[in-house]
Amino acid sequence: MTVQIVEIGGQKIAMLPAEEFERLVEQLEDRMDIAAAERAEQRRLSGEEEFIPFEMVKSIMGGENALRAWRKYRGLTQDQLATQAKVRSSTVSEIETGKAQGKPSIWRAFANVLNVSVDDILPDE
Repeated sequence: MTVQIVEIGGQKIAMLPAEEFERLVEQLEDRMDIAAAERAEQRRLSGEEEFIPFEMVKSIMGGENALRAWRKYRGLTQDQLATQAKVRSSTVSEIETGKAQGKPSIWRAFANVLNVSVDDILPDE
């Protein structure tokens, strides 16, 4: 590495070719990415954070109802979700198809059953 040290205004400054600077920045970014991935894996292993399969995220981003996607991911039928959330099965169906909005208390019940935040299952409207 070619570095030149100069003094400007009483402060020592290291000057190096732009290519070497860019290489150092890339190395630092790689190390930061590795450290972030390791922290995320520690959170996942401790149960503090859940990783969601790409296919599920892709389906929601593609327009699938988030409540339906999470319900399926958790392995629940509409009847099972309804029973655990203490609502009618038709309520689950109507909300998943967009025929009903659902009260905040229903969304909170769904979120509790699915172990997600309400924001994770609310429609993007």
